[in-house]
Amino acid sequence: MTTTKLPRATYRLQLREGVDFDTVRRLVPYLAGLGISHLYLSPIFTAASGSTHGYDVTNPAEIDPCLGGREGFDALAQAAKAAGLGIILDIVPNHTAFHLENPWLRDVLRHGQDSRYASHFDIDWSKGRLVLPFLGQPFEEMLEAGAFRLEAGEEGPQLATEYFAVPMAKGTLPPEDQRRDPEAIREAHAAQPWRLTHWEYERDGVTHRRFFNVTGLIGMRVEDETVFDDMHALLFDLLDRDQVQGIRLDHIDGLADPAAYLHRLRERVGDTPVWIEKILTGDETVPSDWPIEGTTGYEAARAIARILADAEGLSRLDESWRRETGREGSFHDALLKAKHEVIRQELAAELHQLIDMARIAVGPEDALEIGDEALREAIIALLVAFPRYRTYFAEGKAPTEEERALMEKVAEEAGEGLRSDATVKRIAGFITDPETSEERALQVRFQQVTGALLAKAHEDTAGFRWNRFIAANEVGADPDAPTVSPEELSGWMQRRAASEMTLTSTHDTKRSEDARMRLVAISHLPEAFLALWDNSESVEGARDIDPNLRWYILQTLLAMWEEGRDDIAERLGQHVEKAMREAKEVTTWTHPDADAEAAAQRFAKALARAWEGELPAGAGQLMARGEALSLAQTAMKLVMPGIPDIYQGTEVGAFQLTDPDNRMAVDFRAIATLATKGAPECFQGELALDEIPGPAATDGPAPEPMPEQDSFAGRKARLICAGLALRRARPGFFETADVRVEAPTAQSLLLVREGGEGRLELRIDRQGHAPEAPRGGEPVWPRHEADGDAAIRLDWFAAES
Repeated sequence: MTTTKLPRATYRLQLREGVDFDTVRRLVPYLAGLGISHLYLSPIFTAASGSTHGYDVTNPAEIDPCLGGREGFDALAQAAKAAGLGIILDIVPNHTAFHLENPWLRDVLRHGQDSRYASHFDIDWSKGRLVLPFLGQPFEEMLEAGAFRLEAGEEGPQLATEYFAVPMAKGTLPPEDQRRDPEAIREAHAAQPWRLTHWEYERDGVTHRRFFNVTGLIGMRVEDETVFDDMHALLFDLLDRDQVQGIRLDHIDGLADPAAYLHRLRERVGDTPVWIEKILTGDETVPSDWPIEGTTGYEAARAIARILADAEGLSRLDESWRRETGREGSFHDALLKAKHEVIRQELAAELHQLIDMARIAVGPEDALEIGDEALREAIIALLVAFPRYRTYFAEGKAPTEEERALMEKVAEEAGEGLRSDATVKRIAGFITDPETSEERALQVRFQQVTGALLAKAHEDTAGFRWNRFIAANEVGADPDAPTVSPEELSGWMQRRAASEMTLTSTHDTKRSEDARMRLVAISHLPEAFLALWDNSESVEGARDIDPNLRWYILQTLLAMWEEGRDDIAERLGQHVEKAMREAKEVTTWTHPDADAEAAAQRFAKALARAWEGELPAGAGQLMARGEALSLAQTAMKLVMPGIPDIYQGTEVGAFQLTDPDNRMAVDFRAIATLATKGAPECFQGELALDEIPGPAATDGPAPEPMPEQDSFAGRKARLICAGLALRRARPGFFETADVRVEAPTAQSLLLVREGGEGRLELRIDRQGHAPEAPRGGEPVWPRHEADGDAAIRLDWFAAES
């Protein structure tokens, strides 16, 4: 395996939905010429049929045939290597699909605990048979209706319905004349190592560890060496063949012992770069002993949005939002409320598992005589009080002073509302300093659940309720701290490693990068947004929905608006349904309120149609400011310490919402046309545009260029091309140069990188005006006169000889 250098810049490609290995192979010349050094691919392993994302892996030992299989990947790897590009693979060590297409799971269903793969999955066999909540009605009702049949399948006996067939244990298939008999079916079902139940039983009855509250994803025990080897065998083969040059780990916090896993992985992969999906909160940092290059960079997106937001304008927005909606308190208050709801509802199964484990850890002869209700109260209080995704206590590793202090603070806060804090302290002690195997088991599971609770309560509940300024409602962001000072940002950047990734959009962000900057713009121009608010009151249905939801819909339409698109109203309506169900205030995914959703969608679509007729006063002003802030955001990503990560299609304007909206088909051919023709001085190589995949990865004649070259999209594409060209020309500078951030005036920022080769200055005017020229010395690069009104200026000063 060859030594791999750090990427210069990565390009994130979301495979599936029309994008396969051949699509990516045809993009290689464009991406190499643009200045990208590494393709960053979403999971390539075989996933459930129809998967749109690939994180529901069914077979980690196979490259998905729907992407082109092993042959297709080999061709892509060869083309990438010939063009000087590396490949980073996104892998999923935490879970696989809890799906009948999963061959390892099918083996467990057939053989139970005797299966070679029984210990691969995180299943609580002490609870009895493995629960399969696959049924639309309770088992007995479906049995009475004749919905089941027993039959001999190609792989062995199976219990079948109209929609699926579950493998049965050998020797449990009755004679053919009894296979439709209800009593025989009931007896055969009872003899299996699994049992079918109504889907609603998943809420608190599942017996496997889930990914968050997604029952369709089952936890894998990669802490076991055999499981680790089986889960990674194909990855290691690709690394050994030098077809993969980097690894991105999905959901590191779901693992039993992330540090031990990372050390085992590092021992096997050598100096191959490894990045982790890790959501950091507040001033949290990644444990210093983890052998990784860094995170994928959500904290960078948060930092950029905070420095570009305007605190004074936010105060004006806050005042108006509270007056119009009647909302009170803070986001933290909303988060605590959401945590209490989520742990009792969506994560009820995980709560009961923790209570059962705590009861076993306490033991029957406990001196405190702890009752079941006291255990329940203590577990809930500790989970709700915990402020981060998780701690990293592990067997054989002494807790750090910081970790102890954190748990002591959590225990103190958790005990405040209870009659007695004795049980809280006892359980917290198990988590910090377990002495028995039962206490260690509780420690591991508690740490796996805190992240699930925070993610579901913060990102997927409170984040859709606290609608004051949704630019701050991002993954890992804190809506109570939506701004940051230049001094704080400067210190953060100085502590940041050059090997960290810097993202502004991903498949998981709540809004794509340019949509987010439209929202940041309302903090600069609150009166313009309030004019939109006043205008929306006259739109049909405005009075029929909650003002807080209307405030959200208005921001969302502003964020996603693109002149000339005919899908805005439909996409907005679909997103409003999702936002309402995530908020869980009047409707939910499992129990939707059709009337409430229809009322909100009627207003949303009416508002979009009104804008199609004529943009209301204030909209154009906000969009123009958003464009200026987007260019500033892009420039900061290219200049600051770290590796710029570009999400597919964001070289030009990206105004999508959360998934599935941000996974729409990308017209790569039109984007390449704009990016290459707009900046020929920085694009390297020749490009046959008709070879680039067109809309939805289909072939056909090259379309007309998307926007004009002097549009926002054209300026952004030129900026990315120019920034990557400078990184390509001076890679050592960006890895080692010092950094500082200053605020020469109240509305301007200066980001300086300085090293032995010279000095790079990024000047930003947050009001959208062209920044003043730097004082002292004459910049030697770049000079793009057309960018004079872009609200940014990027200058390179060569070091004096």
